[in-house]
Amino acid sequence: MAGTRRAFAFQAEQHRPDAATLLTGEQLRERGILTLRALEYVAPNLTIQSINGTASTNFYLRGLGFNDFTQSNMGPVLAYYDDVPYAYSTMATGMMFDLANVTVMPGPVGTEHGQSDTGGEILFHTNDPTDSFHAGASEDMASYARSRSEAYVSGPLARGLSFRIAGQVQKGGGWQTDPLNGAHLGDADLWALRAKLKWQLDSRTTVMLTGHVVQDDSEVVGGIPIHRLIGSAPLPTVGWTQTEWSLRPQFASLIGRKAGLKPSEHDWFWGADLNIAHDFGFATLRSISAFETMREQEYTDQDATAQAQADTYRTIDSNAFTQELRLSNSDAAARFQWAIGAFYQRTRMNQRFFFDYTDYLPARGYMQASTFGLNEEATSEFAHVSYRLPHDVKLFGGLLHEIDDRGITGMQSEIFGGRTKNFHGENTAAAQFAGQVGVSWQATQNVLVYYKMSKGFKPGGFTANNTQIQAQLNPFKPESVLTYELGFKSDLIHNVLRVNGAAFYNDFHNQQILGTILIPDFGPLSQLTNVPKSESWGFEGTVDLHVLRHVFLTQNFGWQRGTFQDFPTVNRAATNAYYAAHHVWKAINDNFAGVNNGQPKLTLNGQVEWRQAISQSYGIEFGPNWVYRDAQALTPGGTGFYRLPPYFLLGAHVTLHPVSEKWQITLYASNILNRHYYTTGGQATTTYFYIPGAPRFIGGRISYGF
Repeated sequence: MAGTRRAFAFQAEQHRPDAATLLTGEQLRERGILTLRALEYVAPNLTIQSINGTASTNFYLRGLGFNDFTQSNMGPVLAYYDDVPYAYSTMATGMMFDLANVTVMPGPVGTEHGQSDTGGEILFHTNDPTDSFHAGASEDMASYARSRSEAYVSGPLARGLSFRIAGQVQKGGGWQTDPLNGAHLGDADLWALRAKLKWQLDSRTTVMLTGHVVQDDSEVVGGIPIHRLIGSAPLPTVGWTQTEWSLRPQFASLIGRKAGLKPSEHDWFWGADLNIAHDFGFATLRSISAFETMREQEYTDQDATAQAQADTYRTIDSNAFTQELRLSNSDAAARFQWAIGAFYQRTRMNQRFFFDYTDYLPARGYMQASTFGLNEEATSEFAHVSYRLPHDVKLFGGLLHEIDDRGITGMQSEIFGGRTKNFHGENTAAAQFAGQVGVSWQATQNVLVYYKMSKGFKPGGFTANNTQIQAQLNPFKPESVLTYELGFKSDLIHNVLRVNGAAFYNDFHNQQILGTILIPDFGPLSQLTNVPKSESWGFEGTVDLHVLRHVFLTQNFGWQRGTFQDFPTVNRAATNAYYAAHHVWKAINDNFAGVNNGQPKLTLNGQVEWRQAISQSYGIEFGPNWVYRDAQALTPGGTGFYRLPPYFLLGAHVTLHPVSEKWQITLYASNILNRHYYTTGGQATTTYFYIPGAPRFIGGRISYGF
C-alpha cells in the first residue's frame, strides 16, 4: 500500500569503508537535481561552481579544487559516466537524464579503477537496457517559460540483445533582463540523446555499447558588477534579476557570429564507449574503451556592463581517448579480494580566446586573440587488495603508479591592428606513486567502523588564458595530498535510523590554486600556481530518520576548515587598491601563511517528506527541502567583496501517484522565500562581479511509464 515504510536504499554500500554519498535517480528527481551544478545541494562538503555563468564548471570536494577558466587542466575531482572519466568537466554538460544513481566519493582515488585524483570523483550510472519492454516520458514546466522534456524506450531486440534509447530537451527559463533595453537573457536551448546496446553473448560475457550526443545553445547567466577595480566611472545600477551586456558589431564580425548575439553557448558534445566484461570463473576481466569529443563556442560579457571592457569569446576543440583494463576476483564472498588494472588517456585540445577591450581606456583599447594547443598522455597501473580476518576485521590497501606527459604548443597572442607575439612551447612530465592502506571492523551486523590513509596525486599543467609574457607559460607542479580518514556507517535501528559520518585531515604539498601575478603596464592576471604547504580538516555525515510511520527525514551536514601554511603570492586586493590610489601598477607581495583557504565552512542540506496513502489505489508525498551554504572567499585571503555571502534556500514539493507508480503528478517550488544570493564571482579586467542564483521557480511535472 502507498505510504507504508520503505527500506533505506544502498544496503550493501553500508558495509564499504568510505564516506560516499549515494543517491538514486528517483531521489534526484524528487529534489529537482537536474543539472550538474545542483548536486552540491544534496551532498556535504561539495561545491560545483559555474565559470562566469556558463556550462563550464569547477569542482571542490572537502575544500579541494581549483578555478580553471580555460578548462585545459585536469581537475582535482573527476566526473565519470558509466565508468568513463571525463577529462574536462564541460564534457558532462546535458548528461544528467535517465540516471540510475549517483555516487559522490571524497578523498584520493585511483587504486581500484579509472584515473588517479586527489579530491575524489562523482560517478554517474545511467539506466541499462532491460530484458522486457519499457517506455516512459515526463514533462516539466515552470516559471519563466521553462520546460524540460524526457523520454526513454527500452527492451529486447533478439535473444541476448537489448537496447535503451533516452533523451531530453530543455527550453526557456531565462529570468534576467537588460535594464537598458529590456532584452531577455538566460533561456535554455539544449537537447541530448543517449543510446545503449547490450549483448549478452553467454552467461559469462556481456558487451555494452553506448553512444551519446548533446547540443547546447543555451544562453548563460550574466554577472552583476559589485565593485569597480579600475577607473572612476560609476557602476551600473541593476536589480537582482538584471544584467548588462554588449556585443559591438566589429567584435561580432571578428568572431564570425551574428550581430546582436547574446551571451551564450554554441556547443556540441558527442562520444561512444565499449564496455566488455568476461567472467573466467576465478576472475572477471573488464575492458572500457571510450572516445569523447567537445566542440565549444562561448560568448560572455565578463565586465558585466554595456561597455566593451572584457567581452570574451572562446572556441575549444577537444578529443579524449581512454582505455581501462581491470581484472578482479569473481567471488564477492571470498575472504581475499583483489583487483589489478591499467589505465591510459590521450587528449588533444585547441583553444582560441577573443577579447574586446575597446572601451578599456587608456590601458588597452583594442581587440585581441590568444591561441594555443594542448597535448596530453597519461598511463597508470593500479592494484587493490583486501583480506577479511576473524571477527569481521578487514585489512585493505592499494597502490598506483602514474606517468603523465603534457605540453602546450602554438601559443600566440595577437592584437588586431597591432603587434603579434609568438611564444615557444612548454612541457611538463610527472611520474609518481599514490596509494591507500586501511582497516575496517564490522562491529555488529549494522555498524561498520573504518580508518584509512590515502595518498593522492594529480599532474601539473599550464595557465594559458590571456598570455602576455613567456613566464606565464611556466608549468605549475604536480599536486599531492596525504589524507587521514576515520569513519563509521550504521543502521542503528533497521529501517528507522541510519547515521553515517567521517572525519578527515588533508596534508597538501604543492596544492594547485588560482593565484595572481602582475604584468607590468598591464595589470593583475590570474595564474594557476602551487601552494608549497597547506592543510584542511573537517567532518561530514548523513542522518536518515524514519521514526514516524509516514515521515522520512534526510539531513546531510559538512564542516571544514583549511589554512595555507606557506603561500607566497601577489595580494590581488592590495595591488588593486594601490593602483586605485596611485594609478601605477605595483605588485604588493604577501605570504598567506595562516590564512584560511576560503572554502565554505558549513554546508547543510536535507529534506523531510510525508508519505501517505489516501486510498487503496493512490498515495501522496509532500514536504520541504533546504540548503545552507557558508561564506566563500573567491580569491586567496579574500575579504569584503572578494568573499561570497552565505545563503539559505527553501524548496518544497507535493506528488500524487497510484500504487503502481506508473504515473506521477508533482507540483514543486524552489527558492520559495525568493532569497537574493550569489553562486560564484570573479574579475576579468575593470570590475569585480558576482553571478546571481535563480529566483523563485514554481512548476509542475507529470510523468508516465510502463
